[in-house]
Amino acid sequence: MSEIIPWQFRRQIRSLLEIPARRAAGKKLALIRRAGHLSVGFGDVLDAGRPVHGGAVKLLPLREAFGGNEREFSVLYAVSSSQPGFAADLFERCRECGIRIVWNQNGVGYPAWAGSESERLNGPMRDLRAMADYVIYQSEFCRVSADKFLGPCGLPSEILYNPVDLEKFCPPEVRPDVKPLRLLTLGTHGYPGRVFSTIHCLDALRRGGIESSLTIAGRFQWKAGEAQVCGLVRQLGLEKHVTILPPFSQDEAARLYREHHIVIHPKYMDPCPTVAVEALASGCPVVGSRSGGMPELVGPDCGVLVEAAMDWSRLITPSGAELADAVRALLPRLESASQSARQRAENLFDARKWVARHAEIFSRLIK
Repeated sequence: MSEIIPWQFRRQIRSLLEIPARRAAGKKLALIRRAGHLSVGFGDVLDAGRPVHGGAVKLLPLREAFGGNEREFSVLYAVSSSQPGFAADLFERCRECGIRIVWNQNGVGYPAWAGSESERLNGPMRDLRAMADYVIYQSEFCRVSADKFLGPCGLPSEILYNPVDLEKFCPPEVRPDVKPLRLLTLGTHGYPGRVFSTIHCLDALRRGGIESSLTIAGRFQWKAGEAQVCGLVRQLGLEKHVTILPPFSQDEAARLYREHHIVIHPKYMDPCPTVAVEALASGCPVVGSRSGGMPELVGPDCGVLVEAAMDWSRLITPSGAELADAVRALLPRLESASQSARQRAENLFDARKWVARHAEIFSRLIK
């Protein structure tokens, strides 16, 4: 990796670029398509025994509804952020067999986080997208960024926001009392600024007289991440008010949302963050960056987003003071924002509607 790439992004880039060697040397793909039969394959992304995380999570409801085995299927479904091993070979073989390909496009590489590795990351996505029969963009921002860095695409396409299980992710019967105000930031933390700003937000709120606490859950992707986070917490004297948790399961995430009042998601230009979708479904208003796909997901009645310019060359993360101001603005209408958050999730992100739309797309493709 080039030395101009910040350490915190190297692991993320590497995980997207490496092709897992799970197929024996020389072994050929033996795929079968039965005419008119609808079943969906996912390559090796959902292999038994492998943990499912990141972009692959959304494949689970599709597998439950349409999944066949990985040798016999009529539609191959691939997500750009969780590609199957030997994806190019798999796509070519599918085309030879008359198997239709649906490509789900998440974000792309751009200079602010991928640096000189941007094209190395984007090249395979560009080629794979071009081999698809249908493209699903996770947000309008995903379409815009793909057009900019992968080039325009004339294939049939549409926007489908990431789905959420509305039964698993739901509001609690009784939200905890707002004293203290319980803030939550969670996910895979790719760079220091997005975590540090939430800690500074807590510090600003407490200095302003708002009794509050912060939970930070998930993996820190940069070198010595947890040590740096703990150091900042100690420096600000917040040890009693900050809880740091390791990576979590879907069930644990659902519980975390229900136990907190506001989710803070300051990541810059996040294409279609599942964190925001799950938070809204859980009746948890969101404070974050007005960038990437966030303005499409978080309406003004269910959160507050900090203004941010679009700049592909640098990361613009809201400061702690800006996040604290957003939290203060949200507090007087916290209850109504919680209700609006759940309603928005029911309208836009219901996994059942997402699966039903996929059924229509798949059926049309295999006719």
